[in-house]
Amino acid sequence: MDEAGSVAETRQALVGDRLAVRMVLLDLDGTLVHTAPDIAASANAMLERIGMASQPEPLVQTWIGNGVARLVKRALVGSFDGEPDAALYQRAYPIFMEEYAARVADRSRPYAGVVPGLESLQAMGFSLACITNKVEAFTEPLLRALQLDHFFELVLSGDSLPVKKPDPGPLLHACRYFNIEPDQGVLVGDSVNDTQAAAAAGMPVICVSYGYHQGKDLRAEKPAAVIDSLLELPDLLARA
Repeated sequence: MDEAGSVAETRQALVGDRLAVRMVLLDLDGTLVHTAPDIAASANAMLERIGMASQPEPLVQTWIGNGVARLVKRALVGSFDGEPDAALYQRAYPIFMEEYAARVADRSRPYAGVVPGLESLQAMGFSLACITNKVEAFTEPLLRALQLDHFFELVLSGDSLPVKKPDPGPLLHACRYFNIEPDQGVLVGDSVNDTQAAAAAGMPVICVSYGYHQGKDLRAEKPAAVIDSLLELPDLLARA
């Protein structure tokens, strides 16, 4: 099938038989912003302060996506799974919070195409929200520092609600906020957390080909589309 046919099929999947997409929800880490350099630097500063060896940035990047608590535990055990000593975790967690707060936007930058992509979506009249598992203490300063905050009418962090992705709660909250049905929204993300949350909410999901996939092939999750840049998104969502 040619590219035009593929785009048309994706648009039809997103538009469906009722109303076109009106709301776009976007993940933050790994979708809008490459945050791994600052997260890895903060994790290693934490490890050094408690007398442990630092970890390579590419390895730390594979630990991103399930919130601060899980990241700290992974850094302490040096792997994706496992539980550290409880007392060690209680000591390390506030150190990471301190270190990351001090450098949340030192080296983090939006991915290529993100700013013009958001500008196009905003100009097209979509309601835009950022839905992330990053805690609010880091989300808001990061968005402000990178001058992305003005694009979003709604920002939901990992501690904004009692639940976070992959629970559908944040997506459904956004639907209520914008007064739309789930099939009138679309979530754009880079991880299984995003595909699972969207599926549970009854919302289409588009995955980016870059980001923090934790080694998983997101095409197996059968998203509506996989894009290489946010610049591709406006055309996909253009009304038929």
